[in-house]
Amino acid sequence: MAVYSQQQQRPCTRPWGPGDRMLCAANKGRLLRGHSSRFIHARGSSAPSGVPPSPSPSTTERILLAIDDDTNAAASEKNKQTNVEAGGAGGANTLAALRRTDAAWASLRASTNTFPKGMPPFVTTTASSSITTSDTNDVYDVVVCGGTLGILVATALQTRGHKCAVIERGPLRGRQQEWNVSRKELAELVKLGILTQEDLEPIISIEFNPVRCAFHDAGESVLVNDILNLGVSPAELLIRVRRRFESAGGTVLEHTALEGIEVHPDAAVCKIANSDDVKARLVLDCMGFGSPAVRQARGADARPDGVCLVVGSCASGFDPAKNTSGDLIYTCTDATEQGQYFWEAFPAGSGADHRTTYMFSYLDASEHRPSLEEMFEDYWRIMPAYQNVELEHLKVQRVLFGFFPTYRDSPLQPQWNRILQVGDASGIQSPLSFGGFGALIRHLPRLQSAIDDALTSDLLERDDLALINAYQPSLSGAWLFQRAMSIPKGAHPPPTFINNLLGTNFGVMEKLGDGVLRPFLQDVIQFGPLARTLLNMAVSNPPLTARIVYEVGPSPILDWVRHFAAMGAFSALDGSVGAGMKQLASDETNMLSARQRFVLRRVEEQWRYGSGLDYHC
Repeated sequence: MAVYSQQQQRPCTRPWGPGDRMLCAANKGRLLRGHSSRFIHARGSSAPSGVPPSPSPSTTERILLAIDDDTNAAASEKNKQTNVEAGGAGGANTLAALRRTDAAWASLRASTNTFPKGMPPFVTTTASSSITTSDTNDVYDVVVCGGTLGILVATALQTRGHKCAVIERGPLRGRQQEWNVSRKELAELVKLGILTQEDLEPIISIEFNPVRCAFHDAGESVLVNDILNLGVSPAELLIRVRRRFESAGGTVLEHTALEGIEVHPDAAVCKIANSDDVKARLVLDCMGFGSPAVRQARGADARPDGVCLVVGSCASGFDPAKNTSGDLIYTCTDATEQGQYFWEAFPAGSGADHRTTYMFSYLDASEHRPSLEEMFEDYWRIMPAYQNVELEHLKVQRVLFGFFPTYRDSPLQPQWNRILQVGDASGIQSPLSFGGFGALIRHLPRLQSAIDDALTSDLLERDDLALINAYQPSLSGAWLFQRAMSIPKGAHPPPTFINNLLGTNFGVMEKLGDGVLRPFLQDVIQFGPLARTLLNMAVSNPPLTARIVYEVGPSPILDWVRHFAAMGAFSALDGSVGAGMKQLASDETNMLSARQRFVLRRVEEQWRYGSGLDYHC
């Protein structure tokens, strides 16, 4: 882990003001417990003789230290031993965790060296056999590395009859903060056998409608129902999925540190710290974008093409009568040189007056980009006006933060036999999204079918697995939207440009109907709806269209045209011959080999998912 710089640890030196006193009073003195001398010295009232006053802590420091104190005060000595952070993005919520994340973000901005030269490779290959007669029964069909979302994939495969294990470096448990999904997405987990119908209601902590899309001084609000309108408890979800996984014969290896993977001709061997190796026919890397295997595969000079920076909190103290709907995407300010701030907000299931608010921005990884702690200061400044609430009236329950790098070269192609990246590790999530729960659910039917097929037919070589993570123009085409919603270093678009673009875009989509609007709101790009949207925008507002071309630039637009044309071709192929190809591949009485049928199925899936036609309103 990168070491913090002195600059990153230096607290804010602005004066202590009236708002700070109100915030401290509102938190009933909890900010001072365990930190009283620091705060007294900062105010200069009782500092020992000869000791200079300490700089005043920032709003972010004060709030996170208060959360730390509350957490420690609430935990018994027994619970403290198990009160560790949950895995995955959003699992950590302390000041120390924020600064660890900021150190990693600073390291990424400062260097392209994501897998330093000289570092021992995480994945190695060897020509020797790894399986002996004595350990044949101990070889898994699949080992999933990374359990927070990986256990969903593992359960989907275990219920198909494959022997699976999940390796998780910490405890396999979900975070406190809810995931926002729709009932349609949860229904997929039931169809795949990952959950039962009876499991659904207990994991849903809240349901609300509508959700709003609105942009500062640009067009009317767009309201939609049944999109990201459920709050799901990740902790309860993982308890029930794990129960189903283990009852079907799956194995969970918690607190198990993975030190590397050796690929042999007959198996992949997961090297475990201070324990026996774990062998599998196939390893699924579900360790996210920070996976050491992903870093090695992308290479030492792989710099992300875009980053989504996110901060947020869940707090109590909101008006329950008004806390009944959400924001899917919202802006309340114009853009600055650093970028455009976007917001999401949802009622939380932990209380009628609890609400979660996120602030995020699309950036590149230039050195001048802000830290998460700096962005948090803007969050505390803007959020009260956005939510029409005073900060001192809120009690912050937990904070949320993270940076999510995205790559144009996605999905990531396999680099080795018997190893396949899945979920965020593969880059399958849209560059417009942060966090891959929704993207993973969307692709789970395809992954379950394809991986089951590969295992059954013993097609686990690199070229076979590449057909599972094949090119998808609907994913690549989303990059134009990410580029239009960000401000590159040195660019100076009008501060109102992004808001005007999105206000016009969403207004056109609303007029065109649910068949256009709803797929886009769930990060699914389809050829027909997109073509209709762009045509209507060009006709209704030609000056804006010209401005888009000028601000985005010819190179990104030409690159997008290539993907847009491929999306149209995939749509035509899926509509004309996709069903026939699928039927041909399922007929085992014909003369096709197992690999030929495997290839046909993967191509048909590539057409369907690559054109966005897997999504139905």
